[in-house]
Amino acid sequence: MDKERPDPDKILRDIEREEEKKSSGRLKIFFGYAAGVGKTYTMLKAAHSLQKNNIDVVIGYLEPHVFQVERRHKQEQRK
Repeated sequence: MDKERPDPDKILRDIEREEEKKSSGRLKIFFGYAAGVGKTYTMLKAAHSLQKNNIDVVIGYLEPHVFQVERRHKQEQRK
């Protein structure tokens, strides 16, 4: 048995690095050329998908207009 003992400091650094990755959030920005191209609809659809997987979602700003596509998305969520 010529196996070397793993370096405990390296193992600890690796674990800490993995924990850091898990605790950091992500920023996702939805861009579109003009109003009504589906930015809000796509964002809400992605948010609902993440929430179904028990991932917390926070929306920083939501434009207060309602387009036909968004209404359709809300109706789909109620089903």
